[in-house]
Amino acid sequence: MSDVSLDHLTSTDDYFDELGRWLELESEAERERLARRRQIRSQTDVERTGETLVRMELFDHRTGLAGRLLLEFRKPGGEPLPMNRLKVGTPVVISDHDNAKDNGIAGVVSRRKSNVLQVATEAWPEGSWYRIDLSPDETTRRRQMAAMARARLARGRSGRLRDVLLGKRPLRFAKEKPLEFLTPLNPPQQEAVRFALSAEEVAVVHGPPGTGKTTTVAEVIYQAVKQGGRVLACAPSNTAVDNLLERLVGMLPDVIRVGHPARVFEALRGHTLDELVDNDPSTEVIRDMRREVTDLIRAAGKDFRGRDGYRRRRELFAEAGQLRGQIRSLEKSVIQGVIDSADVVCTTTTIDDELLGDRQFDLVVIDEACQCTLPSVWQAVLRADRLILAGDHCQLPPTVLSDQAVKAGMGISLMERLIDREGEGIFRRLIVQYRMHESIMRFSSDTFYDGTLVADASVKSHRLCDLNDVTETRLTSDPIEFIDTAGAEFDEQVEADGESKFNPKEANLIVHLVRELVENGIAPHQIGVIAPYAAQVRLLRGRLDLAELEIDTVDGFQGREKEVILLTMVRSNDRGEIGFLAEIRRTNVAMTRARRKLIAVGDSATLGHHKFYAAMLEFFEQSQAYRSVWEFGEI
Repeated sequence: MSDVSLDHLTSTDDYFDELGRWLELESEAERERLARRRQIRSQTDVERTGETLVRMELFDHRTGLAGRLLLEFRKPGGEPLPMNRLKVGTPVVISDHDNAKDNGIAGVVSRRKSNVLQVATEAWPEGSWYRIDLSPDETTRRRQMAAMARARLARGRSGRLRDVLLGKRPLRFAKEKPLEFLTPLNPPQQEAVRFALSAEEVAVVHGPPGTGKTTTVAEVIYQAVKQGGRVLACAPSNTAVDNLLERLVGMLPDVIRVGHPARVFEALRGHTLDELVDNDPSTEVIRDMRREVTDLIRAAGKDFRGRDGYRRRRELFAEAGQLRGQIRSLEKSVIQGVIDSADVVCTTTTIDDELLGDRQFDLVVIDEACQCTLPSVWQAVLRADRLILAGDHCQLPPTVLSDQAVKAGMGISLMERLIDREGEGIFRRLIVQYRMHESIMRFSSDTFYDGTLVADASVKSHRLCDLNDVTETRLTSDPIEFIDTAGAEFDEQVEADGESKFNPKEANLIVHLVRELVENGIAPHQIGVIAPYAAQVRLLRGRLDLAELEIDTVDGFQGREKEVILLTMVRSNDRGEIGFLAEIRRTNVAMTRARRKLIAVGDSATLGHHKFYAAMLEFFEQSQAYRSVWEFGEI
């Protein structure tokens, strides 16, 4: 439940003034973090943050949609990139690695592989070696501020929807209509679809882990299109958008993906705006112009010497820039025609207003809405005749850097606030889950979902030892296990920079367990290791080099699942301090990624001071799933 209300703000202006203040606080926090990072000169230390890559070489480039440059960077020799947070769609700054005073140029990560990072940008960077930094996203912030300025003054349908969201008008629902479902849905999913489509302004689909939220949301979109509507389908991350797109392309023919796809599967590629525009018959001339731009940039990259050489290089870049401008103009008309032909447009909530223009949609759906800050939803809201929010406020909240903004309420999503204010009148919960063994599900269900979750018969009792070629042992037959390290001196440690924690002895135990699982027939790709601290992730990745074994933070596993999850709690001290673990929704995410087996490792003496973890420990004990690390002997 949300603990920071905006109800005391009586006017619409006061409401949006407060949201604007949050954005300023967040902007300041991002600038401060970037400044601190750029002061770090050690390659190892600066890359440890996951927000910077240094000494990168530019080894390839091409021209993409709207004439933008697509630059491909890698480490010398093509070695794997270190662990980083530079995901598809992330804004970055590319600067000269050897010039600390270079302010760099702005870009957006457009594709990434294990050893390559592709960045879309409008300009060519200076330098021979490059540094790539996660950037304060000022473009997104400006778009959000502009959308909120429009929302203040909205009239008609947009004004009414705004007032409902702010609690100034009551919810309205029409009589639910019978539907012929395309997808086989269980009764709670069917009810959620009918309820969502009956909303006059807004409705919420609450999807706990494994309950088929994306399937349900896709059916809502299908039914809306079937009724003659156009739909804008959004999510806060590129991966979440692609998950929804993947489901929709098998249901509807005219679906378009706008933006930077995170996973360009063959089945999705033909639905990206870039591909559809490129396949348009009228773009042959544009392709010729792109090749000319590429030739000009290649010529400018030659080793010119002297004053005339630098002048010639500038002239070539200028000519390439003029051509890119002509390409953008020609492509614009093609792009608009392609978008107009779509029944469903899929994009992140950071909407490119230039691409979508002033288009309105009969229905706007925001998936993973609980990861959206309040300021970030208004671009989508203003394009909606009706709005559907889908997600789970008991999982990851929005990411907010500013502690002040968090205290003020920026970490509480619109969806959570609506459920808090309106109760069951605004949402339907999906309750049948298709992922977890019943024992894995039970604690999460009782703690976060009022005990309402039900394990489908297909997963209710499935175990690791039911998989092909897996040996039946205690490790592979019991669905849950908590291994208590209390009293064994499994003490946490702090990295040299003091910013992240790790636990070497817990890591040793995790390594032992992973190897035992593999020896018993579990494939590495079926195993996931989750840690709340990046330092523990780095330690374990250095110790476990099994191909396809995934080790990551909670955020990295959001929306994912594995046959077996090992959760290392890390925290072990004599002060009872648990740090990040106090955000219990993150632990809910971690525990519910497991399908057949959950192993949690932690110090009960440290964790037990917190009410949630005391209840969790009691649950494992009552389930006869509690073990002491002393049972393992010397690890």
